[in-house]
Amino acid sequence: MRIRLPRSAKNWLSIAGVTISIISLLLIVFLWILSNASKGGGSYLGLISYILLPGILIFGLVIIPIGMIRKHSRSLTKAEQWPSVNLNITAHRNAFFIFITGTLIFIFMSAIGSYETFHFTESVQFCGQLCHSVMNPEYTAYQHSAHARVACVECHVGSGANWYVRSKLSGLYQVYSVIFHKYPEPIPTPVKNLRPARETCERCHWPQKFYTYNQKNEIHFLADKQNTQWNIDLTLKLGARHSSLGLSEGIHWHINPDVRVEYIASDSARQVLPWVRYTNLKTGQQSTFTDEENPPDSALIAKGEKRVMDCMDCHNRPSHDYRPPSFFVNSRLITDSIPKSLPEIKSLAMQLCEPDYSTNDSAMQAIAGGIRSFYEENYPQISQQKPLLIQKAIRGLQSAFRENIFPQMKVRWDAYPNNIGHIEFNGCFRCHNGNHVSEQGQVIPRKCTTCHLINAQGPEGNMELATFGQTLEFKHPVDIDEAWKESLCTECHTGLSP
Repeated sequence: MRIRLPRSAKNWLSIAGVTISIISLLLIVFLWILSNASKGGGSYLGLISYILLPGILIFGLVIIPIGMIRKHSRSLTKAEQWPSVNLNITAHRNAFFIFITGTLIFIFMSAIGSYETFHFTESVQFCGQLCHSVMNPEYTAYQHSAHARVACVECHVGSGANWYVRSKLSGLYQVYSVIFHKYPEPIPTPVKNLRPARETCERCHWPQKFYTYNQKNEIHFLADKQNTQWNIDLTLKLGARHSSLGLSEGIHWHINPDVRVEYIASDSARQVLPWVRYTNLKTGQQSTFTDEENPPDSALIAKGEKRVMDCMDCHNRPSHDYRPPSFFVNSRLITDSIPKSLPEIKSLAMQLCEPDYSTNDSAMQAIAGGIRSFYEENYPQISQQKPLLIQKAIRGLQSAFRENIFPQMKVRWDAYPNNIGHIEFNGCFRCHNGNHVSEQGQVIPRKCTTCHLINAQGPEGNMELATFGQTLEFKHPVDIDEAWKESLCTECHTGLSP
């Protein structure tokens, strides 16, 4: 039986809309089947399936009634301002039931599509892989972090519709920036208007989970001929000595619910903190500390942002940490993916990681050529007899370089300070530098024992050991006399030193 439709449906604009809609629908179904068969299908397949094609489908559906209205309006008399629907007329009845059936199907598919679109835009692949050149450094570092199995949105968005909408609105500008190359290189941090850590980080790392002392073993290799191994065994005072004492002392005292620590930064990266205020919320006691060597001016105190310290002020690189060469080369020497039996390999690796390479390929070539030529010129016997060992060192350093340095986006360790610790970046020393003094003469301490105790230190096999319950005075691996007591670590350690 032939289905009769109103004359107004017989126009090229409506026919084009029907054609576009049917083709888009068939492609969506096909790609959905393909995506499920390939168990994911990649970020671009999701972009086409759940965002691009549904938009084209809706466009096709919209122009169908537009074409019908345009054609119908041309046949109306002055007395007929609105089209009429009479279900007793076969053509009208057919069009009505087609419209109702199509609308119900469209609503049903829209519900499924909206659900899939939501999950796709919340996926790690969407965040990390869609804009390869821009997000590749962040995505790569994230994959090698402790949060590699935590979805990006868990930290960057969190739960709730409010922040979801805010993140998507923010994402519109980011899409514009990527398309028209308006983004800076590297992407600046800290992220502005980031959701407070208490609403994201503390869903897993809540303050009531009291951490006590923690043992840490650090292994370093010196930049000498033998790549001498130097160990330091530390007791980190994360919290109090016993968990029942809560956050009454230790490093995590800074987030004690009974304490508020505020600061004003004089730079956008929050690396220079000339003004710090401590408030005891129980007693109301308050102390303000200013840096005597770098005092804040009155304008900064009056207009500067007084930020309440939270997790992100220290743990500012929890998932996107670009490690300095001195750290990632140490790690590869520990696992022997860079053979520590090769003389001077630590020093050589530091030298090869120092230049600002223009591309990743040029860096890979420089590393391979630099290592080969160094051993050919300085250790020809090793070069001739142990070529596989040299090749292993090349692969190990290239792999570590690719995980931490990204020339195309100008991303490397010195572009993103890590505030945990105080060796390559000032971190703790932003406040604990011995220069912050209150009006009452109190000083924010700089003593090593404020945060950690040294249990053992020294070269492998000849370590100095502390008496149980005591601590050793720090001994610098290279004899610099008492200079380490008078200056900050960062005055010598730049990420390219042992």
